[in-house]
Amino acid sequence: MGLHLYDTRSRRVRLFEPLRPGHVGVYVCGPTVQSAPHVGHLRTAVAFDVMRRWLTASGYEVTFVQNVTDIDDKIIVNALAQGVTVWDLATSQTRAFDEAYAAVGVLPPTVQPRATGHIPEMIELMTRLTAAGYAYPAAGSVWFSVGAFDGYGALSHQRPGAMQPSAESEPGKRDPRDFALWKAVKPGEPAWPSPWGPGRPGWHLECSAMAGKYLGDEFDIHGGGLDLVFPHHENERAQTVCGSGVTEMARYWMHAGLLTTGGAKMSKSLGNSFFATDALAGTRPQVLRYHLLSAHYRSALEYTAEGLRESAAAYDRVETFVRNALDILGGPVEAAGLAAEVPGPTAPWDEFAAAMDDDLAVSRALAALFGVVAAGNQVLSKATRRELAGWLDLTRRMLTVLGLDPISQWPTAGAELRPALDGVMEIVLDLRSAARARRDFAEADEIRSRLGGAGITVEDTPEGQRWHLE
Repeated sequence: MGLHLYDTRSRRVRLFEPLRPGHVGVYVCGPTVQSAPHVGHLRTAVAFDVMRRWLTASGYEVTFVQNVTDIDDKIIVNALAQGVTVWDLATSQTRAFDEAYAAVGVLPPTVQPRATGHIPEMIELMTRLTAAGYAYPAAGSVWFSVGAFDGYGALSHQRPGAMQPSAESEPGKRDPRDFALWKAVKPGEPAWPSPWGPGRPGWHLECSAMAGKYLGDEFDIHGGGLDLVFPHHENERAQTVCGSGVTEMARYWMHAGLLTTGGAKMSKSLGNSFFATDALAGTRPQVLRYHLLSAHYRSALEYTAEGLRESAAAYDRVETFVRNALDILGGPVEAAGLAAEVPGPTAPWDEFAAAMDDDLAVSRALAALFGVVAAGNQVLSKATRRELAGWLDLTRRMLTVLGLDPISQWPTAGAELRPALDGVMEIVLDLRSAARARRDFAEADEIRSRLGGAGITVEDTPEGQRWHLE
């Protein structure tokens, strides 16, 4: 079958064919760092992280570029309101985004360019656009002429004549739809020199320049949230196509659905966003990641407490099997000295791979995963060590693609305390066994209940009591 991805530009699922065999160039629009990240940012980041992991698992070398917009109207306004410099605010919030992404297991980008570090590339692109008649200077600013590009609107499937005017209004702007490439300096704002006078770049220009520098004017995949299709990505495409002469900026345009709360898009401007730090304070990062990827990446996902509880229960089933298998084997397959052999046919992995190849159908991939976990649970106490190792290896192979492996993705909870905790738990479980032996089941249940309240789950199995940290 091969990997198929939905392309916003063509409005259909297409066979993925990279420009260069064996290599994929990806550009995903990163954060504008005017304030702290919310859970909606994490949803988009997790969606493209899963895509990247599947490309890697499929044998591709991936160059993953995700920018940081560290100069923007909102950054300037927020810095002024907080009484800090633009640079201090951008630096602190960039760090906050990096930490939030890492907390939910998002791999760091291959390249993370900052807008302010690429002003020369932006000036070079504007020079080409003005020389070709696609842009014009006015009162120290530079504007892109929407009417000069016949292909404008092809990405968002809009007719230019029906478009709303750009919100930007400055002296010399010829057409209400035109958008700023360069904004003339204003008192108190950061500025850089240019052939048209001091100023700063427009938001859309930044991504065209950075994508071109690290991936070339034409590359494989351009991603971002659904809310970026217009005007941001439409404008990026126009700048790159007109400034470089390529037919299309990206071969595949991919957009992640929005995270909603109460049916409305989660956003800072609407005041209905949940900050990532607050979400992570109340939810294990593994569970939050599971919840964010549980729906298809192109669909909207409602963020609710009930949904998080369901995700916690689902992930616990997977994690419990992994830890129980590790207990029996005495550690990971490699450490146990077992060459993992997937038992029986390869159908479970084929089912998982077919789902991922079908436009990253993670819900179906999760169904395949839970089938493997169910089969693995059936052989926990019956199979040979080698057979159990095969089921564990297959489970972790799937979890690695999803970024959910409880062993390699996140350290075991309380790992630094584990030696001491093992000794304590041996004493506590001996006391519970003694209570059961004298048929004092109320005391045995009370011990398990109190351990549960402390975040330790105890299971009774044919091989005895097993425990793990929540």
